[in-house]
Amino acid sequence: MDLRTVVYNAARDGKLQLLQKLLSGRSQEELDELTGEVAGEGTPLLIASRYGHLDVVEYLVDRCGASVEASGSVHFDGETIEGAPPLWAASAAGHLDVVQSLLRRGASVNRTTRTNSTPLRAACFDGHLEVVRYLVGEHQADLEVANRHGHTCLMISCYKGHREIARYLLEQGAQVNRRSAKGNTALHDCAESGSLEILQLLLGCHARMERDGYGMTPLLAASVTGHTNIVEYLIQEQPAGMEVQPGLAPEGPSGLGCVKSQGASCCRSSPEEPLSETYESCCPTSREAAVEALELLGATYVDKKRDLLGALKHWRRAMELRHQGGEYLPKPEPPQLVLAYDYSREVNTAEELEALITDPDEMRMQALLIRERILGPSHPDTSYYIRYRGAVYADSGNFERCIRLWKYALDMQQNNLEPLSPMTASSFLSFAELFSYVLQDRAAKGSLGTQIGFADLMGVLCKGVREVERALQLPKEPGDSVQFTKALAIILHLLYLLEKVECTPDQEHLKHQTVYRLLKCAPRGKNGFTPLHMAVDKDTTNVGRYPVGRFPSLQVVKVLLDCGADPDSRDFDNNTPLHIAAQNNCPGIMNALIEAGAHMDATNAFKKTAYELLDEKLLAKSTIQPFNYVTLQCLAARALDRNKVPYKGFIPEELEAFIELH
Repeated sequence: MDLRTVVYNAARDGKLQLLQKLLSGRSQEELDELTGEVAGEGTPLLIASRYGHLDVVEYLVDRCGASVEASGSVHFDGETIEGAPPLWAASAAGHLDVVQSLLRRGASVNRTTRTNSTPLRAACFDGHLEVVRYLVGEHQADLEVANRHGHTCLMISCYKGHREIARYLLEQGAQVNRRSAKGNTALHDCAESGSLEILQLLLGCHARMERDGYGMTPLLAASVTGHTNIVEYLIQEQPAGMEVQPGLAPEGPSGLGCVKSQGASCCRSSPEEPLSETYESCCPTSREAAVEALELLGATYVDKKRDLLGALKHWRRAMELRHQGGEYLPKPEPPQLVLAYDYSREVNTAEELEALITDPDEMRMQALLIRERILGPSHPDTSYYIRYRGAVYADSGNFERCIRLWKYALDMQQNNLEPLSPMTASSFLSFAELFSYVLQDRAAKGSLGTQIGFADLMGVLCKGVREVERALQLPKEPGDSVQFTKALAIILHLLYLLEKVECTPDQEHLKHQTVYRLLKCAPRGKNGFTPLHMAVDKDTTNVGRYPVGRFPSLQVVKVLLDCGADPDSRDFDNNTPLHIAAQNNCPGIMNALIEAGAHMDATNAFKKTAYELLDEKLLAKSTIQPFNYVTLQCLAARALDRNKVPYKGFIPEELEAFIELH
């Protein structure tokens, strides 16, 4: 262990005397070196601040000249925060004395992390009220600096349920209706977390019931997360009876007035009183909002709480409200019935609703239909719960029903989400894992095992290629994206599985057409890997928690070569697929690449041929004779390069590329 690490560990453990022995009497240059950042772990001052060692903090700053602004990596609750200054770490951990000391020594109160989180936001996240009061009251910390997602200190305190911090921030003038990057407000955050008292506090400060980027009101946000207390309050409570929080400057007698546009009833004296005609005349939009909230809450009870009777109770109330006063509030007609839902349609009468109790499976389809109607296909929860229901069917052995639902969800995601969305990638991976399991089950049980058809695998492979095509149409180059590399890897896994399924000549032709489409895009993964590089790389095996395909794969390599993959393509280190195959000690794949025209004497950026990268202990090294594959052209090209003969501009470009290959 080097001395810098010893110093870091001593600061972390609060061992001041050890630090003094290690650092006293050293030059400033030595101190700067020893108190600098340890790779991936931040500085001694940062770690001492994180664990609240005040004496160590003051020694490092006062005696060793450590910078109070030197940021680094720090760990909280299993996460690594990058670019965190010492003040942020002390605030996040709630060490008020360290916070005060750092600020007295010149720390910037609004200095942010790499994700734009301030010390104030860190204190709000973990509920450190005294730190919040000190940062704002004594040092005027900016309340409105938002993180990279546009979430403010008020939003995070509402989401985490820290009522007193939310109250204090509002008293200090925090903007109650500020929107995040996705359009949600603090009201959405406390509705999602179930904090009724904070919601009342916000409404008392004139918070507006606005829709976020998905069209969700706080009322719907509470429904989709299953917070019945919030839903009941917003659709039943009489706002005029709300107690306004002291010191928050309300408008009018209640601080709210009538909340006609807020989806809340202002016309009942008690929650038990039925919604009346007065409800409609006073709040013309509220009946529909209440109905949708109750219907969505019922769907949440089905899929999230697994409480069918509870769901039925909320759906009954919604149905009564739809038919109230003799004027039926109709549901919009769906454009078409969906095969994935077994062509189910939503119930429209009380009799149809009561009949659901005898058919739990139909109730689950109702929940999916309701969620899609109210949330819409672009909301992540819509496709998430379709996939969840499919997974439940898979667990019970009904793979056909699962595949139908998952395909429907995948189409929904590709039509509504950005390319390479993590949710879409998760869907592709789930398909690959499911197909792998089913094929293994078939191999183990023979004709008694579950069958998987060419059409199922091919359909998902086509969608995978489409996802790559969509990604490559983005303005930003996706080649360095982890998600893009993962998408390519999953496609190769699907191709690996497809090779295990018997195909007719027409099906084989369709498979080759699809692979050709992929290669025509010229996609590049990590380090410039082409699909052929990835097919010969063992790291491609690791795409998820469960095994799917095994790489390097000779079968996948042959398909790619048959469809036109270039055996001499180069990655960013000038490695050809032959180099990668050699690094993975795969002589069989190397022979296939050589037979397809790969140059055995091609060199990479380190002037190494594939043969030179083969393991010396490998028996195959003696069987692969590179001279057998070297032509006179190859020797001439290497001679030109070795003797530094100028050739650029004097020969055709194709010959220039050939020489550079060698």
